[in-house]
Amino acid sequence: MRQLKVSQRLRAEQGSARDPGFGLVEIVVAIALIGIAVVPIMMAAIINVRASSQTRTSAKVETVLANAADRVNRAKEGCDYHVYVEAAALSQGWEVSQAVATYEWYDPADSPTVLGTWNPGACPGGDRTEGLVQKVTITVISPNGDIRRTMQVVKSDV
Repeated sequence: MRQLKVSQRLRAEQGSARDPGFGLVEIVVAIALIGIAVVPIMMAAIINVRASSQTRTSAKVETVLANAADRVNRAKEGCDYHVYVEAAALSQGWEVSQAVATYEWYDPADSPTVLGTWNPGACPGGDRTEGLVQKVTITVISPNGDIRRTMQVVKSDV
């Protein structure tokens, strides 16, 4: 009898020490909670990668633009600065069509109280005259076309 009580007690202790594991409902709830936490983190990571890529592209556009403006500014006065602007694009490995220069020249008025006019083209009649003031507008477009920046450089020998 004593042996029967010992074996009953042993079985009772073993039965209470057993781990029944997790049920299906508990597992589904845990997966749902993990999903609720992970999805926003993944979306934030994707948005961060896109923003980083956009920032990198924007910085490259700004670099090409500043490079082109510096090249035009340092160039001797002439009627065509396309080669300097295109060189700035090529320095980044971009197509020459991604950096474009347009020109205007200033025609002062006869009276100092009246404003002069800006005329299209680099030089009047294609020839550079002494005292000519030019406005070179440089436009740089990113390779994917999303980012476009413009800068104006005024050239003059005055």
